[in-house]
Amino acid sequence: MSDEPSHDPAPDLRNGRLAQLGLLDAAAQQRAGEILETVERAGVETIRVVFADAHGVLRGKTILAKALPSLFKVGLRAPSTLLLKDTSGRTAFPVWSAEGSPVAGTGAGDMLMVPAPETFRILPWAPHSAWLFCDLAFTDGSPIPFAPRQVLKAALSRLASRGWSLTVGLEVEFHLFRSTEPRLAHGDSGMPHRPPETELLAPGYQFLAEGVYDRMEPVLDEMRKAACDLGLPLRSVEIEMGPGQVEFVFDPADALSHADNMIMLRAMAKDLAARRGLHASFMCRPRIDGGASAGWHLHQSLVEMATGRNLFVPETEQTLTPEASGWIAGLLAHAEASCILTTPTVNGYKRYQPFQMAPDRVQWGRDNRGAMIRALMEPGDGASRIENRVAEPAANPYYVFAAQILSGLDGIDRGLDAGPPAESPYTSGAPRLPRSLADALTAFHASSLYRTELGPEFAEFIVTLKQAEWDRYATAVSDWEQREYFGLL
Repeated sequence: MSDEPSHDPAPDLRNGRLAQLGLLDAAAQQRAGEILETVERAGVETIRVVFADAHGVLRGKTILAKALPSLFKVGLRAPSTLLLKDTSGRTAFPVWSAEGSPVAGTGAGDMLMVPAPETFRILPWAPHSAWLFCDLAFTDGSPIPFAPRQVLKAALSRLASRGWSLTVGLEVEFHLFRSTEPRLAHGDSGMPHRPPETELLAPGYQFLAEGVYDRMEPVLDEMRKAACDLGLPLRSVEIEMGPGQVEFVFDPADALSHADNMIMLRAMAKDLAARRGLHASFMCRPRIDGGASAGWHLHQSLVEMATGRNLFVPETEQTLTPEASGWIAGLLAHAEASCILTTPTVNGYKRYQPFQMAPDRVQWGRDNRGAMIRALMEPGDGASRIENRVAEPAANPYYVFAAQILSGLDGIDRGLDAGPPAESPYTSGAPRLPRSLADALTAFHASSLYRTELGPEFAEFIVTLKQAEWDRYATAVSDWEQREYFGLL
């Protein structure tokens, strides 16, 4: 029997299982009804029912439009192993043993995909199709504690209980190349698949050069229009430092919306690039001659929900509000442990190098692009904020935002002080950021923050996935080792 929803031409969503379980409230039911009308009116034929896995990769199923009413009533079941895979596609948990998986026990059973109606988007490059993001639940309807969207919602609830919300702005760097060999021979398949061979679309080290933008404009225009059609609040498209490196900058928004937007941006860029014979990569430091690392700069400010007041606006020059000082101090105190979430790949730690406009130490500074935290705060400036420059663009945004909230709140609750700003961030005596994913795992183990705030299930889930990734890397023979030792020793 198929586990796709069956056609229900006139569903009463209030009586559906999702509504009965409290997973589709009245507002969501109303929005779902509007979506059903839009799908019929716009001639949408297929809906890609998807969720972001632990790595921020979209996974899911494509259903026919006639199945959409039933999706809003009963959800969609999918193999729980989709949430348990490392970056190679291997299931990192013992789903066939007595120990079982943290989602469905033994036997690789199902989990429940619960549609989030606010995420519905008709795809500009495939207008017969649409995206519909989902939350994840156990089959009884209870939330999965380490599912990315739920993790961020839990952190936002802690923030809301104080009467606060988080406003964030995104600066996302990534690379665009021309694909010269897609690596689709039978022998290229594997876990992971061999990456494509590429060549440059434009020369590098022409930072913000208009001529480079003009050369890349055809694909950047298409991505810009698609982003706007998806409703992403895009502000600018910029040429970055390295060859083929670009940056998309977004207006401020609430954290959950921008986490969804970040996932949409990455999927959109990769989909559109592939359709043009190009390759878009959010890998932090691709292995290309003369390449540059890509970062993700996360602007953030704390807002009082009742009044809309930005709690980071200082009263006088060169001062910090108590909330800003505590928030910054919390981010610094937990920076090393948080790296498993902000910098979740082996590759990301190769960005932490001095004099590269990337952080390498745990510190803050005033309008200083070498510091991990860059403070941009002035009296009377309602846009006063901090910019955390630690994350890599491949990071899962739901986890990154949750890390900011939980770390910042801890700093405020404990009355921590940010201390003086760094003037020379690359020569200061501040603690170094982790030098590897293994170092980040050690720091995460030594911290109690995430185990306490998000539960042991979340901590064990993240550690299992990232340890599996590190173990495979540590046992692989690299090109460096072969060149260093094979001919000499």
